Amino acid sequence: MAEHPDSALIRRGYAAFGTGDMETLGSLMTADVVHHVPGSNPLSGHHKGRDAVLGLYQRLGEETNGTMQVELEAVMADGRGHVMSFHTVRADRGDRGIEIREGLFFTIVGGKITDVDQCTEDIDEEDTFWS
Repeated sequence: MAEHPDSALIRRGYAAFGTGDMETLGSLMTADVVHHVPGSNPLSGHHKGRDAVLGLYQRLGEETNGTMQVELEAVMADGRGHVMSFHTVRADRGDRGIEIREGLFFTIVGGKITDVDQCTEDIDEEDTFWS
């Protein structure tokens, strides 16, 4: 059975993120994409526009000194422009480490990512790690 094109798009995004290929990652997004990060930490909020979203992703690498790893577990599409992905993040930051499950809810229009809502299994743990 062939994978839905929206799921394939998200898998390409994860692969690009994993190798630090911001050019490919940016090509999968609209210019006005928004990534919503939950919690109350320096990364929380609404990152609006392709440059701001790519800046967020670059900052994740910088803040963790390149230790961040994202292991994709599942990708599910509804066939109407929505995709959910689930992954585990592992990273070190200073004397702190984290291993946490997260999910992303994507909106896709015209074959491009327009919106990303991020969820986490433990907002307090994420806030502590990123603060």
